Amino acid sequence: MRKNKVYLYLYLYLYLYLYLYLIMPFFTADLHVHTVLSACAEPEMLPELILERAGELGLDLIAVTDHNSAENAAAMLHAAEDTAITVWPGMEVQTREEVHLLCLFDRLPQALAWQEVVYANLPPLKNRPSVFGQQVVLAEDGEPLSYNDRLLQTSTFLSVDEVATQVQGMGGLCIPAHVDRPVYSIIANLGFVPPELSLPGVEISPLITARDARARFPQLARYGLIANGDAHRLCEMLRRTTLKLAHRTVAELALALAGEGERGVWVDGMRSGPV
Repeated sequence: MRKNKVYLYLYLYLYLYLYLYLIMPFFTADLHVHTVLSACAEPEMLPELILERAGELGLDLIAVTDHNSAENAAAMLHAAEDTAITVWPGMEVQTREEVHLLCLFDRLPQALAWQEVVYANLPPLKNRPSVFGQQVVLAEDGEPLSYNDRLLQTSTFLSVDEVATQVQGMGGLCIPAHVDRPVYSIIANLGFVPPELSLPGVEISPLITARDARARFPQLARYGLIANGDAHRLCEMLRRTTLKLAHRTVAELALALAGEGERGVWVDGMRSGPV
C-alpha cells in the first residue's frame, strides 16, 4: 500500500511538471482597451463590438481599462460569458504626477473596490461633454444606462507609489502604461521607473518595438515588457503580446513578466522578459 502511494505521488509530480514546464498554454492578449466610458473613446467601443474585434484578431485575453473608472467592466464581463475570451476588469489610473498606470484584477468585486478608492481621490470636478466628450455608463446587458458626470480624465490625488502599493494589496497588478510616450508616462514625468516599486513589468506603446524600447531606455532591462493597443477605436486593438501562463490570472501575468519558470512574454514574436 505504501509503495502504491509513493507511485501515486510520483505520478502527480510528473504530471504537474509536464503541465507547468512542457505544455503550459500560450495566450494572445491586449490588456489596454477603453470603452465608451472613456470620454476620448469612439461610440463604437461597446462590449459586443470589442469582443467581435478581439475574436477577429484571435485574442484570448483582453482587459477593460477606462480612465479612473471600472463602471463598464460588468458589461464587458457579461458580454464575454459565452465566448472563449477572458476579460480582466481594471482601469487606467492617472496619478497626481500625471502618470498613467494600468490596474488589472481577476474579479469584478476587486475592481469595484479599487474604484471606490479612486473615486474618493478624484477632485470634485464635473465632466464637460462639449469639451471632453460623453462618459457613457453601460448596463450589464451592454445597453446605455446613464452618463458619468465626474471628470474622469484628470489626475487623482494618489501618487504612483500609493497606486502600486494599494493595487497589489487588493490582489491586483499595476503596470506603468506606454512608458515610451512623452506625456502621461512614468519615464517622461518622473525620469525613471522607481526601483523600489513592486512592478514586474511595463507597457510599451504601439509606436515602438520591444527591441527599440530596450535600446532607448536601458533602465527597462530589469522589467518584462507587454505591448497593448491603448485602444479608443476598434482598429486600434492589437495582437502584439503573447503570454505563456499556467492560468489566465493576473498573478500568472506577474510571474510571466518576471520570467518565472517556463512562463514568459513575447512582443512581436520576440521574448520580452527581463534581461
